[in-house]
Amino acid sequence: MGLAKTEMFTDLQNEISLISKAFSHPARVTILQYLFKTNSCVCGDLVNEIGLAQPTISQHLKELKQLGLIKGSVEGTSVCYCINHEKWATMKTVMSEFLDQDIPNKQDCC
Repeated sequence: MGLAKTEMFTDLQNEISLISKAFSHPARVTILQYLFKTNSCVCGDLVNEIGLAQPTISQHLKELKQLGLIKGSVEGTSVCYCINHEKWATMKTVMSEFLDQDIPNKQDCC
């Protein structure tokens, strides 16, 4: 089995791929939407709000945190999560530039 050869791609290509991974599962999209809707740190409400098992939510939170899109802080025995607005703004810029590549070349090629 071969290894992923991310080193053969640019840093930007790898970053776009990682950002896209955040949106590749509806549970992660739902978690992000909920965090934006509450506009505050969330400490354990996610299981009741989203309806998935705690281990499943924990795995998705871990992936979102590794990508830097959310932050977590320990409060007592709970970890509270919120959107990392700085990283979110960076992600929006990177993805907008990527998705807007077609704007200067709106002609049909085929």
